Amino acid sequence: MRRDDQVRTGPEEKMRAPFQVLVIPYRWIRTTPEFAVFRRSDAGWWQFVAGGGEDGETPLRAARRETGEEIGIANASFTPLDSMATVPKNCFKAAERWGKGLYVIPEHCFALDVGDSDLRLSREHTEVRWATYADAASLLKWDSNRNALWELNERLRTMRRNTATYPVDGASSG
Repeated sequence: MRRDDQVRTGPEEKMRAPFQVLVIPYRWIRTTPEFAVFRRSDAGWWQFVAGGGEDGETPLRAARRETGEEIGIANASFTPLDSMATVPKNCFKAAERWGKGLYVIPEHCFALDVGDSDLRLSREHTEVRWATYADAASLLKWDSNRNALWELNERLRTMRRNTATYPVDGASSG
């Protein structure tokens, strides 16, 4: 499936950069984390917040923008994950502009504790489901999403709700 390569930002359009971001929203219910999984409106499969960078963006900035666009939360503390994946460049129309020597683009992963925030779905998704680790893993279509979910779940198992999650911008999470 091909993905949209240009994002309307008013009179000018931003061009797709050769990287992808994945953001896993989660919350705590007592001592158990739940993960927000989203059903795509165009394909019907389940995934986390995902999208491409725009020219000049860092992966963190792209994660903030995508999360704001897809679920209405942008000004929060994002935790970078070690999980990395690659996506074949032929999944994107912009691949023609990225040059012949590029075959795959990196997918940078982040976690986001949304606390009690209400998620506001964009037209990209028809539904959100809050799920336990096992239920979320069984819903997800992409292995890269399951891999990042596993990492985040392992990290959260060692934390408590009021423990810092090492956000990249220096603010406390929650």
